[in-house]
Amino acid sequence: MAVDYAVIVVYLAAMLAMGWWGMRRAKSKSEFLVAGRRLGPWMYSGTMAAIVLGGASTIGGVGLGYQYGLSGAWMVFTIGLGLLALSVFFSARIARLKVYTVSEMLDLRYGGRAGIISGVVMWVYTLMLAVTSTIAYASIFDVLFGLDRTVAIILGGSVVVAYSTLGGMWSITLTDMVQFVVKTIGVLLLLLPIAVVKAGGFAEMKAQLPTGYFDPLGIGGETIFTYVLIYTFGMLIGQDIWQRVFTARSDRTARWGGTVAGTYCLAYAVAGAVIGTAAKVLYPKLPSSDDAFATIVKEELPMGVRGLVLAAALAAVMSTSSGALIASATVANNDIWARLRGRVAAAGGGGDGVRDGGERDEVKGNRAFILIMGVVVIVVAIQLNSVLEGLTVAYDLLVGGLLVPILGGLLWKRGTVYGALAAVGAGGLTVLALMWRHGILANEPVYYGLLASLAAYVVVSLTTKPTDPAVLDTWRERLAGEANQSYPQADEAVSAPS
Repeated sequence: MAVDYAVIVVYLAAMLAMGWWGMRRAKSKSEFLVAGRRLGPWMYSGTMAAIVLGGASTIGGVGLGYQYGLSGAWMVFTIGLGLLALSVFFSARIARLKVYTVSEMLDLRYGGRAGIISGVVMWVYTLMLAVTSTIAYASIFDVLFGLDRTVAIILGGSVVVAYSTLGGMWSITLTDMVQFVVKTIGVLLLLLPIAVVKAGGFAEMKAQLPTGYFDPLGIGGETIFTYVLIYTFGMLIGQDIWQRVFTARSDRTARWGGTVAGTYCLAYAVAGAVIGTAAKVLYPKLPSSDDAFATIVKEELPMGVRGLVLAAALAAVMSTSSGALIASATVANNDIWARLRGRVAAAGGGGDGVRDGGERDEVKGNRAFILIMGVVVIVVAIQLNSVLEGLTVAYDLLVGGLLVPILGGLLWKRGTVYGALAAVGAGGLTVLALMWRHGILANEPVYYGLLASLAAYVVVSLTTKPTDPAVLDTWRERLAGEANQSYPQADEAVSAPS
Protein backbone atom coordinates (compact mmCIF):
# COMPACT_ATOMS: atom_id res chain seq x y z
CA MET A 1 0.00 0.00 0.00
CA ALA A 2 3.01 2.32 0.26
CA VAL A 3 2.77 3.28 -3.42
CA ASP A 4 -0.97 3.90 -3.07
CA TYR A 5 -0.35 6.13 -0.06
CA ALA A 6 2.26 8.07 -2.01
CA VAL A 7 -0.17 8.67 -4.89
CA ILE A 8 -2.80 10.05 -2.51
CA VAL A 9 -0.34 12.25 -0.61
CA VAL A 10 1.00 13.73 -3.85
CA TYR A 11 -2.56 14.34 -5.03
CA LEU A 12 -3.57 16.16 -1.82
CA ALA A 13 -0.38 18.24 -1.90
CA ALA A 14 -1.13 19.22 -5.50
CA MET A 15 -4.61 20.41 -4.49
CA LEU A 16 -3.14 22.69 -1.82
CA ALA A 17 -0.47 23.99 -4.20
CA MET A 18 -3.14 24.96 -6.72
CA GLY A 19 -5.04 26.73 -3.99
CA TRP A 20 -1.93 28.80 -3.29
CA TRP A 21 -1.47 29.54 -6.99
CA GLY A 22 -5.12 30.54 -7.35
CA MET A 23 -4.75 33.00 -4.47
CA ARG A 24 -2.29 35.00 -6.56
CA ARG A 25 -4.85 35.40 -9.35
CA ALA A 26 -7.98 36.14 -7.30
CA LYS A 27 -7.58 39.89 -6.85
CA SER A 28 -11.20 40.98 -7.41
CA LYS A 29 -14.67 39.77 -6.53
CA SER A 30 -15.17 38.59 -10.12
CA GLU A 31 -11.88 36.64 -10.13
CA PHE A 32 -12.61 35.11 -6.75
CA LEU A 33 -16.24 34.07 -7.27
CA VAL A 34 -16.52 33.38 -11.04
CA ALA A 35 -12.88 33.13 -12.27
CA GLY A 36 -13.18 36.52 -13.96
CA ARG A 37 -15.83 35.11 -16.33
CA ARG A 38 -12.94 34.05 -18.58
CA LEU A 39 -12.99 30.26 -18.88
CA GLY A 40 -12.60 28.84 -22.37
CA PRO A 41 -14.41 25.72 -23.65
CA TRP A 42 -11.92 23.09 -22.44
CA MET A 43 -11.53 24.39 -18.91
CA TYR A 44 -15.26 25.11 -18.73
CA SER A 45 -16.17 21.57 -19.84
CA GLY A 46 -13.78 19.99 -17.36
CA THR A 47 -14.86 22.06 -14.39
CA MET A 48 -18.57 21.61 -15.19
CA ALA A 49 -18.20 17.82 -15.46
CA ALA A 50 -16.21 17.79 -12.23
CA ILE A 51 -18.82 19.70 -10.21
CA VAL A 52 -21.76 17.46 -11.18
CA LEU A 53 -19.94 14.11 -10.90
CA GLY A 54 -19.22 13.81 -7.21
CA GLY A 55 -19.08 11.02 -4.67
CA ALA A 56 -22.77 10.21 -5.16
CA SER A 57 -22.20 9.81 -8.89
CA THR A 58 -19.06 7.69 -8.45
CA ILE A 59 -19.47 5.60 -5.30
CA GLY A 60 -23.28 5.83 -5.38
CA GLY A 61 -23.47 5.14 -9.12
CA VAL A 62 -21.41 1.96 -8.75
CA GLY A 63 -23.59 0.99 -5.78
CA LEU A 64 -26.76 1.36 -7.86
CA GLY A 65 -25.16 -0.78 -10.57
CA TYR A 66 -24.42 -3.43 -7.93
CA GLN A 67 -28.03 -3.35 -6.74
CA TYR A 68 -29.96 -2.97 -10.01
CA GLY A 69 -27.53 -3.69 -12.85
CA LEU A 70 -27.35 -1.50 -15.94
CA SER A 71 -30.49 0.43 -14.97
CA GLY A 72 -28.52 1.74 -11.99
CA ALA A 73 -27.11 4.26 -14.47
CA TRP A 74 -30.31 6.28 -14.38
CA MET A 75 -29.42 8.52 -11.45
CA VAL A 76 -26.21 9.83 -13.04
CA PHE A 77 -27.81 9.68 -16.50
CA THR A 78 -30.54 12.13 -15.41
CA ILE A 79 -27.82 14.44 -14.08
CA GLY A 80 -26.27 14.41 -17.54
CA LEU A 81 -29.64 15.08 -19.16
CA GLY A 82 -30.18 18.06 -16.86
CA LEU A 83 -26.77 19.48 -17.72
CA LEU A 84 -27.48 19.05 -21.44
CA ALA A 85 -30.85 20.82 -21.10
CA LEU A 86 -29.27 23.67 -19.12
CA SER A 87 -26.47 24.07 -21.67
CA VAL A 88 -28.64 23.96 -24.79
CA PHE A 89 -31.66 25.97 -23.66
CA PHE A 90 -30.64 28.28 -20.81
CA SER A 91 -26.89 28.66 -20.27
CA ALA A 92 -26.28 31.42 -22.82
CA ARG A 93 -29.03 33.61 -21.35
CA ILE A 94 -27.87 32.91 -17.80
CA ALA A 95 -24.27 33.84 -18.63
CA ARG A 96 -25.36 37.16 -20.16
CA LEU A 97 -27.00 38.31 -16.92
CA LYS A 98 -23.59 38.96 -15.31
CA VAL A 99 -24.82 38.19 -11.81
CA TYR A 100 -23.28 36.04 -9.07
CA THR A 101 -26.26 34.13 -7.64
CA VAL A 102 -29.62 32.70 -8.60
CA SER A 103 -31.30 35.06 -6.14
CA GLU A 104 -29.77 38.07 -7.90
CA MET A 105 -31.34 36.76 -11.10
CA LEU A 106 -34.73 36.58 -9.36
CA ASP A 107 -34.36 40.15 -8.10
CA LEU A 108 -33.43 41.34 -11.56
CA ARG A 109 -36.40 39.56 -13.16
CA TYR A 110 -39.06 40.41 -10.59
CA GLY A 111 -37.87 43.82 -9.43
CA GLY A 112 -36.43 42.92 -6.04
CA ARG A 113 -37.88 41.44 -2.84
CA ALA A 114 -37.62 37.81 -3.90
CA GLY A 115 -33.93 37.45 -3.14
CA ILE A 116 -33.59 36.85 0.58
CA ILE A 117 -36.26 34.12 0.83
CA SER A 118 -34.96 32.31 -2.23
CA GLY A 119 -31.45 32.85 -0.86
CA VAL A 120 -32.29 30.99 2.34
CA VAL A 121 -33.69 28.01 0.39
CA MET A 122 -30.67 27.98 -1.93
CA TRP A 123 -28.29 28.24 1.02
CA VAL A 124 -29.86 25.18 2.68
CA TYR A 125 -29.49 23.26 -0.59
CA THR A 126 -25.84 24.19 -1.16
CA LEU A 127 -24.94 23.61 2.49
CA MET A 128 -26.48 20.12 2.53
CA LEU A 129 -24.82 19.30 -0.80
CA ALA A 130 -21.45 20.27 0.66
CA VAL A 131 -22.17 18.26 3.83
CA THR A 132 -23.12 15.08 1.98
CA SER A 133 -20.01 15.36 -0.20
CA THR A 134 -17.84 15.84 2.86
CA ILE A 135 -19.26 12.74 4.57
CA ALA A 136 -17.99 10.65 1.67
CA TYR A 137 -14.38 11.31 2.73
CA ALA A 138 -14.95 8.90 5.62
CA SER A 139 -15.43 5.85 3.38
CA ILE A 140 -12.47 6.71 1.11
CA PHE A 141 -9.97 7.37 3.90
CA ASP A 142 -11.21 4.31 5.77
CA VAL A 143 -10.20 2.16 2.78
CA LEU A 144 -6.90 4.00 2.42
CA PHE A 145 -5.69 4.43 5.96
CA GLY A 146 -8.28 2.87 8.27
CA LEU A 147 -8.93 6.30 9.76
CA ASP A 148 -11.67 7.07 12.26
CA ARG A 149 -14.74 8.61 10.58
CA THR A 150 -14.41 11.97 12.31
CA VAL A 151 -10.69 12.26 11.57
CA ALA A 152 -11.31 11.36 7.91
CA ILE A 153 -14.00 14.03 7.53
CA ILE A 154 -11.78 16.67 9.16
CA LEU A 155 -8.79 15.73 7.00
CA GLY A 156 -10.63 15.69 3.66
CA GLY A 157 -12.78 18.68 4.52
CA SER A 158 -9.81 20.76 5.66
CA VAL A 159 -7.98 20.28 2.36
CA VAL A 160 -11.03 21.45 0.40
CA VAL A 161 -11.65 24.40 2.72
CA ALA A 162 -7.99 25.40 2.48
CA TYR A 163 -7.68 25.58 -1.30
CA SER A 164 -11.20 27.04 -1.73
CA THR A 165 -10.53 29.78 0.82
CA LEU A 166 -7.16 30.66 -0.66
CA GLY A 167 -8.04 31.14 -4.30
CA GLY A 168 -11.82 30.93 -4.64
CA MET A 169 -13.11 29.90 -8.04
CA TRP A 170 -9.68 30.09 -9.67
CA SER A 171 -8.29 27.49 -7.26
CA ILE A 172 -11.42 25.35 -7.60
CA THR A 173 -11.25 25.53 -11.40
CA LEU A 174 -7.62 24.44 -11.47
CA THR A 175 -8.20 21.60 -9.03
CA ASP A 176 -11.33 20.57 -10.91
CA MET A 177 -9.34 20.19 -14.12
CA VAL A 178 -6.90 17.87 -12.35
CA GLN A 179 -9.79 16.02 -10.76
CA PHE A 180 -11.50 15.65 -14.14
CA VAL A 181 -8.37 14.08 -15.65
CA VAL A 182 -7.85 11.80 -12.64
CA LYS A 183 -11.49 10.64 -12.73
CA THR A 184 -11.33 9.97 -16.45
CA ILE A 185 -8.17 7.89 -16.16
CA GLY A 186 -9.05 6.19 -12.88
CA VAL A 187 -12.70 5.29 -13.51
CA LEU A 188 -13.21 5.16 -17.28
CA LEU A 189 -9.82 4.01 -18.53
CA LEU A 190 -8.65 1.77 -15.67
CA LEU A 191 -11.40 0.59 -13.32
CA LEU A 192 -14.06 -0.03 -16.00
CA PRO A 193 -12.08 -2.41 -18.26
CA ILE A 194 -10.33 -4.13 -15.34
CA ALA A 195 -13.66 -4.79 -13.58
CA VAL A 196 -15.23 -6.25 -16.72
CA VAL A 197 -12.22 -8.49 -17.39
CA LYS A 198 -12.07 -9.69 -13.75
CA ALA A 199 -15.79 -10.55 -13.93
CA GLY A 200 -15.16 -12.71 -17.01
CA GLY A 201 -16.49 -10.35 -19.65
CA PHE A 202 -20.07 -9.43 -20.52
CA ALA A 203 -20.98 -12.98 -21.56
CA GLU A 204 -20.01 -14.34 -18.14
CA MET A 205 -21.75 -11.45 -16.38
CA LYS A 206 -25.00 -12.27 -18.23
CA ALA A 207 -24.62 -15.94 -17.36
CA GLN A 208 -24.06 -15.26 -13.65
CA LEU A 209 -26.76 -12.64 -13.03
CA PRO A 210 -30.57 -12.51 -13.40
CA THR A 211 -31.85 -11.04 -16.68
CA GLY A 212 -33.24 -8.05 -14.78
CA TYR A 213 -29.71 -6.81 -14.30
CA PHE A 214 -29.57 -6.08 -18.02
CA ASP A 215 -33.02 -4.49 -18.34
CA PRO A 216 -32.59 -0.74 -19.02
CA LEU A 217 -35.76 0.00 -17.02
CA GLY A 218 -35.17 -2.55 -14.28
CA ILE A 219 -34.85 0.07 -11.56
CA GLY A 220 -38.52 1.00 -12.05
CA GLY A 221 -40.42 3.70 -13.90
CA GLU A 222 -41.39 5.62 -10.74
CA THR A 223 -37.77 5.76 -9.60
CA ILE A 224 -36.64 7.03 -12.99
CA PHE A 225 -39.38 9.68 -12.95
CA THR A 226 -38.28 10.80 -9.47
CA TYR A 227 -34.67 11.02 -10.63
CA VAL A 228 -35.77 13.25 -13.51
CA LEU A 229 -37.69 15.55 -11.17
CA ILE A 230 -34.91 15.81 -8.61
CA TYR A 231 -31.69 15.65 -10.62
CA THR A 232 -32.57 16.75 -14.16
CA PHE A 233 -34.53 19.76 -12.95
CA GLY A 234 -32.11 20.28 -10.07
CA MET A 235 -29.29 20.78 -12.60
CA LEU A 236 -31.29 23.62 -14.17
CA ILE A 237 -31.46 25.79 -11.08
CA GLY A 238 -28.71 24.94 -8.56
CA GLN A 239 -26.41 27.77 -7.43
CA ASP A 240 -23.41 25.44 -7.64
CA ILE A 241 -24.18 24.80 -11.32
CA TRP A 242 -25.09 28.38 -12.23
CA GLN A 243 -21.91 29.67 -10.62
CA ARG A 244 -19.96 27.57 -13.11
CA VAL A 245 -22.06 28.93 -15.97
CA PHE A 246 -21.08 32.42 -14.83
CA THR A 247 -17.41 31.53 -15.41
CA ALA A 248 -17.86 31.06 -19.19
CA ARG A 249 -16.20 33.72 -21.31
CA SER A 250 -18.92 33.64 -24.00
CA ASP A 251 -22.36 32.30 -24.88
CA ARG A 252 -20.75 29.74 -27.18
CA THR A 253 -18.49 28.48 -24.40
CA ALA A 254 -21.44 28.06 -22.03
CA ARG A 255 -23.52 26.24 -24.63
CA TRP A 256 -21.00 23.94 -26.28
CA GLY A 257 -18.73 23.42 -23.28
CA GLY A 258 -21.74 22.42 -21.19
CA THR A 259 -22.96 20.08 -23.93
CA VAL A 260 -19.61 18.29 -23.92
CA ALA A 261 -19.73 18.00 -20.12
CA GLY A 262 -23.30 16.65 -20.22
CA THR A 263 -22.36 14.03 -22.81
CA TYR A 264 -19.41 13.00 -20.65
CA CYS A 265 -21.84 12.52 -17.73
CA LEU A 266 -23.93 10.10 -19.80
CA ALA A 267 -20.84 7.97 -20.50
CA TYR A 268 -19.82 8.15 -16.83
CA ALA A 269 -23.28 6.95 -15.80
CA VAL A 270 -23.06 3.82 -17.95
CA ALA A 271 -19.50 3.13 -16.75
CA GLY A 272 -20.53 3.26 -13.09
CA ALA A 273 -23.44 0.88 -13.67
CA VAL A 274 -21.22 -1.61 -15.55
CA ILE A 275 -18.58 -1.51 -12.80
CA GLY A 276 -21.28 -2.15 -10.20
CA THR A 277 -22.68 -5.04 -12.22
CA ALA A 278 -19.20 -6.58 -12.46
CA ALA A 279 -18.80 -6.18 -8.70
CA LYS A 280 -22.05 -8.12 -8.20
CA VAL A 281 -20.54 -11.05 -10.09
CA LEU A 282 -17.31 -10.92 -8.10
CA TYR A 283 -18.81 -10.20 -4.66
CA PRO A 284 -22.49 -11.21 -4.67
CA LYS A 285 -23.05 -10.91 -0.91
CA LEU A 286 -21.70 -7.54 0.17
CA PRO A 287 -23.48 -6.15 3.26
CA SER A 288 -24.18 -2.85 1.48
CA SER A 289 -24.28 -1.88 -2.19
CA ASP A 290 -22.33 1.28 -1.31
CA ASP A 291 -19.36 -0.98 -0.43
CA ALA A 292 -19.08 -2.18 -4.04
CA PHE A 293 -16.74 0.56 -5.26
CA ALA A 294 -14.28 0.33 -2.38
CA THR A 295 -14.33 -3.48 -2.41
CA ILE A 296 -13.58 -3.95 -6.09
CA VAL A 297 -10.85 -1.30 -5.95
CA LYS A 298 -9.21 -2.78 -2.87
CA GLU A 299 -9.40 -6.42 -3.92
CA GLU A 300 -8.98 -6.42 -7.69
CA LEU A 301 -6.63 -3.59 -8.67
CA PRO A 302 -2.82 -3.80 -8.60
CA MET A 303 -0.74 -1.59 -6.35
CA GLY A 304 -0.34 1.93 -7.73
CA VAL A 305 -3.40 1.60 -9.95
CA ARG A 306 -5.42 1.16 -6.77
CA GLY A 307 -4.06 4.42 -5.42
CA LEU A 308 -4.89 6.25 -8.66
CA VAL A 309 -8.47 4.96 -8.70
CA LEU A 310 -8.97 5.87 -5.05
CA ALA A 311 -7.56 9.29 -5.92
CA ALA A 312 -10.23 9.41 -8.64
CA ALA A 313 -12.92 8.76 -6.02
CA LEU A 314 -11.37 11.41 -3.82
CA ALA A 315 -11.32 13.78 -6.81
CA ALA A 316 -15.00 13.17 -7.44
CA VAL A 317 -15.88 13.99 -3.84
CA MET A 318 -13.62 17.04 -3.67
CA SER A 319 -14.92 18.59 -6.89
CA THR A 320 -18.53 18.51 -5.71
CA SER A 321 -17.61 19.50 -2.17
CA SER A 322 -15.58 22.55 -3.20
CA GLY A 323 -18.22 23.69 -5.72
CA ALA A 324 -21.00 23.40 -3.17
CA LEU A 325 -18.86 25.14 -0.54
CA ILE A 326 -18.14 28.25 -2.61
CA ALA A 327 -21.79 28.32 -3.72
CA SER A 328 -22.97 28.16 -0.10
CA ALA A 329 -20.58 30.91 0.94
CA THR A 330 -21.56 33.11 -2.03
CA VAL A 331 -25.26 32.78 -1.24
CA ALA A 332 -24.71 33.35 2.49
CA ASN A 333 -22.66 36.50 1.83
CA ASN A 334 -24.40 38.07 -1.17
CA ASP A 335 -28.01 36.94 -0.75
CA ILE A 336 -28.48 36.79 3.02
CA TRP A 337 -25.85 38.67 5.00
CA ALA A 338 -25.49 41.60 2.59
CA ARG A 339 -29.27 41.97 2.23
CA LEU A 340 -29.78 41.94 5.98
CA ARG A 341 -27.23 44.75 6.20
CA GLY A 342 -28.79 46.65 3.31
CA ARG A 343 -25.70 46.41 1.13
CA VAL A 344 -27.16 45.06 -2.10
CA ALA A 345 -26.96 46.98 -5.35
CA ALA A 346 -30.34 47.57 -6.96
CA ALA A 347 -31.67 45.13 -9.57
CA GLY A 348 -28.77 42.71 -9.40
CA GLY A 349 -26.03 45.25 -9.84
CA GLY A 350 -24.13 44.66 -13.04
CA GLY A 351 -20.64 45.30 -11.74
CA ASP A 352 -18.25 42.57 -10.83
CA GLY A 353 -16.19 44.31 -8.22
CA VAL A 354 -14.97 47.62 -6.86
CA ARG A 355 -11.69 49.32 -7.41
CA ASP A 356 -8.61 49.75 -5.29
CA GLY A 357 -8.99 48.76 -1.65
CA GLY A 358 -12.65 47.88 -2.13
CA GLU A 359 -11.73 44.94 -4.35
CA ARG A 360 -9.42 43.55 -1.72
CA ASP A 361 -12.10 44.04 0.95
CA GLU A 362 -14.67 42.13 -1.12
CA VAL A 363 -12.24 39.27 -1.69
CA LYS A 364 -11.41 39.16 2.02
CA GLY A 365 -15.10 39.13 2.88
CA ASN A 366 -15.90 36.27 0.51
CA ARG A 367 -12.81 34.39 1.66
CA ALA A 368 -13.97 34.72 5.27
CA PHE A 369 -17.41 33.36 4.37
CA ILE A 370 -15.89 30.32 2.66
CA LEU A 371 -13.84 29.63 5.77
CA ILE A 372 -16.87 30.00 8.04
CA MET A 373 -19.10 27.86 5.83
CA GLY A 374 -16.32 25.27 5.58
CA VAL A 375 -16.17 24.91 9.36
CA VAL A 376 -19.98 24.63 9.51
CA VAL A 377 -19.96 21.95 6.79
CA ILE A 378 -17.32 19.86 8.59
CA VAL A 379 -19.17 20.09 11.94
CA VAL A 380 -22.55 19.14 10.40
CA ALA A 381 -20.94 16.31 8.39
CA ILE A 382 -19.51 14.79 11.56
CA GLN A 383 -23.00 14.80 13.16
CA LEU A 384 -24.98 13.54 10.12
CA ASN A 385 -24.90 9.83 9.30
CA SER A 386 -27.14 9.43 6.24
CA VAL A 387 -25.76 10.81 2.98
CA LEU A 388 -28.91 9.83 1.09
CA GLU A 389 -31.22 11.64 3.50
CA GLY A 390 -29.14 14.81 3.41
CA LEU A 391 -29.01 14.78 -0.39
CA THR A 392 -32.76 14.16 -0.61
CA VAL A 393 -33.55 17.10 1.68
CA ALA A 394 -31.30 19.35 -0.41
CA TYR A 395 -32.75 18.47 -3.81
CA ASP A 396 -36.40 18.26 -2.67
CA LEU A 397 -36.24 21.77 -1.21
CA LEU A 398 -34.43 23.10 -4.25
CA VAL A 399 -36.83 21.66 -6.82
CA GLY A 400 -40.00 22.03 -4.76
CA GLY A 401 -39.28 25.62 -3.74
CA LEU A 402 -37.28 27.25 -6.54
CA LEU A 403 -37.81 25.43 -9.85
CA VAL A 404 -41.10 27.14 -10.70
CA PRO A 405 -40.16 30.79 -9.94
CA ILE A 406 -36.79 30.42 -11.70
CA LEU A 407 -38.03 28.76 -14.88
CA GLY A 408 -41.21 30.84 -14.73
CA GLY A 409 -39.10 33.99 -14.68
CA LEU A 410 -37.16 32.81 -17.72
CA LEU A 411 -40.18 31.61 -19.72
CA TRP A 412 -43.33 33.52 -18.61
CA LYS A 413 -43.39 37.31 -18.63
CA ARG A 414 -46.67 37.46 -16.64
CA GLY A 415 -45.00 36.01 -13.54
CA THR A 416 -44.80 38.53 -10.67
CA VAL A 417 -42.70 38.93 -7.57
CA TYR A 418 -45.67 37.98 -5.39
CA GLY A 419 -46.20 34.86 -7.48
CA ALA A 420 -42.52 33.99 -7.04
CA LEU A 421 -42.67 34.49 -3.28
CA ALA A 422 -45.85 32.43 -3.04
CA ALA A 423 -44.26 29.66 -5.10
CA VAL A 424 -41.17 29.50 -2.87
CA GLY A 425 -43.27 29.50 0.29
CA ALA A 426 -45.94 27.03 -0.84
CA GLY A 427 -43.45 24.62 -2.42
CA GLY A 428 -40.93 24.72 0.43
CA LEU A 429 -43.52 24.32 3.19
CA THR A 430 -45.28 21.50 1.36
CA VAL A 431 -41.98 19.65 0.95
CA LEU A 432 -41.15 20.01 4.64
CA ALA A 433 -44.66 19.02 5.80
CA LEU A 434 -44.77 15.90 3.63
CA MET A 435 -41.25 14.91 4.70
CA TRP A 436 -42.51 15.06 8.26
CA ARG A 437 -45.57 12.96 7.38
CA HIS A 438 -44.19 10.42 4.89
CA GLY A 439 -40.48 10.39 5.70
CA ILE A 440 -37.48 12.11 4.15
CA LEU A 441 -36.95 9.50 1.44
CA ALA A 442 -40.59 9.42 0.25
CA ASN A 443 -41.49 10.60 -3.26
CA GLU A 444 -44.56 12.58 -2.19
CA PRO A 445 -42.69 15.66 -0.86
CA VAL A 446 -41.14 16.62 -4.20
CA TYR A 447 -44.23 15.62 -6.25
CA TYR A 448 -46.74 17.65 -4.28
CA GLY A 449 -44.28 20.40 -3.39
CA LEU A 450 -43.72 21.06 -7.08
CA LEU A 451 -47.47 21.06 -7.79
CA ALA A 452 -48.16 23.42 -4.88
CA SER A 453 -45.40 25.77 -6.06
CA LEU A 454 -46.75 25.81 -9.63
CA ALA A 455 -50.33 26.44 -8.52
CA ALA A 456 -49.30 29.27 -6.18
CA TYR A 457 -47.11 30.88 -8.84
CA VAL A 458 -49.78 30.90 -11.53
CA VAL A 459 -52.72 31.93 -9.32
CA VAL A 460 -50.91 34.68 -7.42
CA SER A 461 -49.20 36.03 -10.54
CA LEU A 462 -52.51 36.29 -12.39
CA THR A 463 -54.23 38.00 -9.46
CA THR A 464 -51.52 40.59 -8.74
CA LYS A 465 -50.27 43.59 -10.65
CA PRO A 466 -47.95 42.69 -13.57
CA THR A 467 -44.26 43.36 -13.20
CA ASP A 468 -43.24 46.94 -13.93
CA PRO A 469 -42.54 47.30 -17.70
CA ALA A 470 -39.29 49.12 -16.90
CA VAL A 471 -38.11 46.12 -14.87
CA LEU A 472 -38.99 43.76 -17.73
CA ASP A 473 -37.22 46.01 -20.23
CA THR A 474 -34.04 45.91 -18.13
CA TRP A 475 -34.43 42.16 -17.79
CA ARG A 476 -34.79 41.65 -21.54
CA GLU A 477 -31.76 43.85 -22.22
CA ARG A 478 -29.64 41.84 -19.81
CA LEU A 479 -30.85 38.53 -21.26
CA ALA A 480 -29.96 39.73 -24.74
CA GLY A 481 -26.57 40.95 -23.58
CA GLU A 482 -27.38 44.53 -24.62
CA ALA A 483 -26.88 46.06 -21.19
CA ASN A 484 -23.49 44.40 -20.86
CA GLN A 485 -22.38 45.81 -24.22
CA SER A 486 -22.85 49.24 -22.72
CA TYR A 487 -20.27 48.37 -20.08
CA PRO A 488 -17.35 46.74 -21.89
CA GLN A 489 -15.30 46.73 -18.70
CA ALA A 490 -17.97 44.97 -16.66
CA ASP A 491 -15.44 43.13 -14.53
CA GLU A 492 -13.86 46.41 -13.54
CA ALA A 493 -17.05 48.36 -12.96
CA VAL A 494 -17.70 50.12 -9.68
CA SER A 495 -20.42 48.56 -7.61
CA ALA A 496 -22.49 50.13 -4.89
CA PRO A 497 -20.45 51.18 -1.87
CA SER A 498 -20.27 48.64 0.90
